Formats: sequence, structure tokens, C-alpha cells
Amino acid sequence: MICAGIDAGSRTIKMVLLDSDSGKVLGRGLSDQGVEQSSLAQSLFESILNETGIVRDEVRRVVATGYGRNAVEFADTTITEITCHARGVRHLAPATATIVDIGGEDSKLIRLDGNGKVRDFAMNDRCAAGTGRFLEVVAERLATSLDDLGAMAARSRTPAAISSMCVVFAETEIIGLLAAHTPREDIAAGVQAAIAARVAGMAGRKVTVPIVFTGGVALVSGMKGALESVLEQPVEIAPDPQMTGALGAALLAANSLDHSPFLGVD
Repeated sequence: MICAGIDAGSRTIKMVLLDSDSGKVLGRGLSDQGVEQSSLAQSLFESILNETGIVRDEVRRVVATGYGRNAVEFADTTITEITCHARGVRHLAPATATIVDIGGEDSKLIRLDGNGKVRDFAMNDRCAAGTGRFLEVVAERLATSLDDLGAMAARSRTPAAISSMCVVFAETEIIGLLAAHTPREDIAAGVQAAIAARVAGMAGRKVTVPIVFTGGVALVSGMKGALESVLEQPVEIAPDPQMTGALGAALLAANSLDHSPFLGVD
């Protein structure tokens, strides 16, 4: 049986086609988010179907998750991103105890119990500070690309202290640092450290290992090291970290067809 998981995030839409019998991912893809979320998700779905040679009627169940999940009109049901990330990461790394997910507009710290179910979580979705959007703003101010920001930070000798955790005020602070001729490398490294500190603040106490890092920000070089520094624990980046929510949604879709209980539904 073939199932689909769609993670309609704030910045991108991700999708996974899964063979529920073998557990094999048959197709995957992502596209930028926009105003017409349902049509964008539909277009991505059709594109992946075309690439894989799978026809729509072969897809038995579609589960949507993420910020825009309720806008995916062709989904059979929706499940929260917390649950889907937990299921996807548990599938990829069964021993995971803590998930750090940093996306375009929010960040999450999810704790799992010994059975892989969500024990508790903390989420920052009210301010772009500590998210991918913050890094985009910083990259623009430093006249570099998001892809090159990590390499720039790696050349830092003395990371700058970024005290403001509001994007607007932090941007003003960065402008001031640039005016004071602070090296761009030190500002980039300071921003990465500030984002990692925000995650540590959400944890509130010692974080249990193994820790798995997901979300688009996991692809930014240097962020893994910044997290390891503040958490004082090793951090593993999930395979294909942007797709864990979509994978989890597809797995939960397969569970429902098998009449198995959803893992960690909240």
C-alpha cells in the first residue's frame, strides 16, 4: 500500500510517498510555501506522482501536518507536527530521546519516552528569533547567502555577543556591530550561538541523549556545533532533516490503514 505524508510548513511544503509494506520511500520533494497553499501542495503531489510513475488512485491515504495542514484540502486527515516529527525521527533513529527542530518560523524541543511517544515539548512560534528566518535576515545584513553563513561563522575568532532575542532588535544590534567594525565572521558566529542558547532556554533543564536535530536549520553548517556547545551533549543531524515531519505523517497514514494505533498522538 502507498501512503503520502505532507508537511505544509511556514516556509516550504515537504512531501513523502511511502510503501507501507516495505517501509521504502518511493518519492519525496519540496517546494516553497505561498498564499495558495492547497494548490501548491496539489502541484507538488502531482509532480512527485509523475516522477515516480504512481497514479493517484494507488495512494491509499494522505496525512497532512505542519503550519498549513488544514489548507491541504485533499488530505484524508491532519495530525500535529509534534506527533509527526516524533514518529519520523523515531523511525530513523529509534533510540532518540530528544528532538530539536528548527524551521523557518518556529523552533521546538520534543522529549520522547522509552516507547518513542511524546512525553512533553516546548515551542517558540511567537517570534522569528531562534529560527531560520532569523538566519535569513542576518545573511542579508552580512551580504552573504544562507548557504555560506555557516562557513563565515566557522572563521570567527571571537563570536560577538547578541543579546536581543527579537529579530527587529537583534537586527538593530547587528547594524551597530557592523558600524563598530565587528568582523562579519564574529557576528555570524554570535548569531548561531544566540539561536542555540534560545533552544537551551526552551529545554529548561538537562537534555536527555540521544539528541536528534531536524528542520531546515539543521542544514546550516555550524548550527550542530553551536547546539552541542550550549547543550553540552552530542547532537546528531537526522538523515534528510527537512523531511522528518512528512515522513512521520506518511508512517502514521500507514499505521491507520493497518489499524495500528497512532504513535504519540496528542
